[in-house]
Amino acid sequence: MNKLNMTAIAAAIGLVFSAGAMAQNMSKDAYKAADDLIAAEYTTDKAKCDPLSGNPKDICIAEAKGKEKVAKAELEARYEPTAKNHYKALVAKAEADYAVANQKCDDKSGNDKDVCVKEAKAVKTRIEADAEAQMKTSDANRAASEKSAEAGMKARVEGAEARQEATTEKVDANYAVAKEKCDSLASDAKTRCMDEAKAKYGK
Repeated sequence: MNKLNMTAIAAAIGLVFSAGAMAQNMSKDAYKAADDLIAAEYTTDKAKCDPLSGNPKDICIAEAKGKEKVAKAELEARYEPTAKNHYKALVAKAEADYAVANQKCDDKSGNDKDVCVKEAKAVKTRIEADAEAQMKTSDANRAASEKSAEAGMKARVEGAEARQEATTEKVDANYAVAKEKCDSLASDAKTRCMDEAKAKYGK
């Protein structure tokens, strides 16, 4: 499974929620033209999968569908630059990457496949959790700017809670990966592995 560049992803999350990104806009004609282009590219990409078979074909199709889904979500975010649409664009990227990674896991077997799947899910969970925390924080801050100092305090609390929720989700995902890796062991080694995982992730 290809390792995602988490630094680049974090930068992208910060960018899409920035004031500059929110200021973007496009005309209805430009939107329609871009949408038509996305559809045409998907048809071309999918046609390239036709000569393939088995898992390579499944991976190819997943990549084509993922590319289309991400492009459409990003187009919506440019056309209507709201925090929610930018969040949807990030989630679309996470889901597309997960779909491809999950298909690539089919080339593995046994515990290696199980770990591969869990790792793919963990990456998806981390991206979605961070994106949701950013959206909630952005919404809370915007609401605070329109209201009183009391609203500002509420915004800070809501932002902190959103970040805590994201941290919990990421810990749970990483713990699931650790447990899956322990399953390849036996007897005392497996017990020690599980104890270490529980201690590391506070379970």
